[in-house]
Amino acid sequence: MTPGDEHDYGESARSDEEHGYGRTRLRLPANDPYGGAGRGGRSSSRSLVTVVGVVVLLIAAIAFANRGGDDSSSTSAGGATGDKPDATSTAATGTKPVDAKTGGIPSGFAHTQQGAQSAAANYAVALGSTGMFRTDSRHDLVDTVYTTAAAARLQGAMDQAYSTDFLAKMGLDADGNAPQGETFVSRVVPVGTTPQAYSATTAKVAVWYLGLIGMSGTSSTDPVTSSWKTWTFDLQWTDGDWKIVSDEQKDGPAPVPGDDQAATSDEISKAIEEYGGFTYAR
Repeated sequence: MTPGDEHDYGESARSDEEHGYGRTRLRLPANDPYGGAGRGGRSSSRSLVTVVGVVVLLIAAIAFANRGGDDSSSTSAGGATGDKPDATSTAATGTKPVDAKTGGIPSGFAHTQQGAQSAAANYAVALGSTGMFRTDSRHDLVDTVYTTAAAARLQGAMDQAYSTDFLAKMGLDADGNAPQGETFVSRVVPVGTTPQAYSATTAKVAVWYLGLIGMSGTSSTDPVTSSWKTWTFDLQWTDGDWKIVSDEQKDGPAPVPGDDQAATSDEISKAIEEYGGFTYAR
C-alpha cells in the first residue's frame, strides 16, 4: 500500500550500463535548483530511494503474511497461463467508474471485472498520495480502501513505517508537512490495469504506474524523481464495493528515459498545484 504504497516509488540503485541508459542524455536546467544533486553525487537521492524502499518492503511483507484463503477457486481472467489478452482487453470503455466518493476517494465500484480494475487504479492513486504521510488522513484512507480486517492489521504497522524519523528523512515535520516555501510531491499515475483473476467475490488486478516522489524547493537536496512499478491488488467484494485484502509491488516495466530537460523546482511546484488528479475508469 500502501504507503504505498503508495506509497516508495524510487527504483533500486543499479548501474546505467546495466539497463542501457548510458546512451541517453538527461539535460538538467541551466540553473540547477538542487545544488548539483542531479549531476554529481547521488547520495541524497539514494537515501530517499533506500528509505522509501524499506517502507515498500515492509508493506509487501505485511501483505504477504496476512494473505489468507486459497485463490484456487478464482477464475483466471486471461484464460490459460501464457495466453495473450484479446484485442479489447486493454481498450478504454469510456464507462464512468463511480458516481460517489468516500472521504474524497472514489467508491461504489461496479460488481464486475471492469469495476474491480477501476477500483484498483483509483486505490493506487489514493495510497500513493501525500495523504499517506499524515496520520489522520492515512488512517481514514486505509479504513476506506481496505477490508475491515486488513485495515485493522495494517494501521499499527503503517504508523511505525511513517515514523517521525522517516518523515524527517523525507524532509517533512512530525505532522507530515513540508517546510515553508517547499512542495512535497507523492503521486501515482496509472498507465493501465490488467485482471489476473476474477470471480463473483474476489479479484486480482495489477496496476502499471508511474510514480513521482520528492521535495520541490530551492533548498531541497532530494528533487522530485520518477519511477515505474506494478502494484498488484487482491480485492474482495464486501459491503457493496471492492476492498483491498492485500497488495504487493514490484519494479517496472520501465521505458528507456527520454532526452527531456529537467524542470526547475518552481516549475514542478507550480505543476503540482495546477494539475489535479483523475478518477480512473477501465
